[in-house]
Amino acid sequence: MPKATTTARSRRINLRATHRQEKLIRIGAHAAGVSLTDFILESACTQAEHVLADQREFVVSPKQWTAFLEALDRPARAIPALAHLFRKPHTLSRELRK
Repeated sequence: MPKATTTARSRRINLRATHRQEKLIRIGAHAAGVSLTDFILESACTQAEHVLADQREFVVSPKQWTAFLEALDRPARAIPALAHLFRKPHTLSRELRK
């Protein structure tokens, strides 16, 4: 785990944990040699980065990549039900007319 941050912290995050969760987190922080706050923040930020990366990037094999590119290059299919849906006024436009 990285050392404590030098940037001043001005935001507060409150959370509740079970006795077991608190004990586990405290033991983990102690084993990592960092404060409880640093341990929780670093763990939460790392998890957030993983979640966001999973939504922005994906890794595929060369074969999968070729199939993906071919799918992108194919002409769009007309789907009558979808075309009908797009012709209908949307909820927001109905609300704005009121």
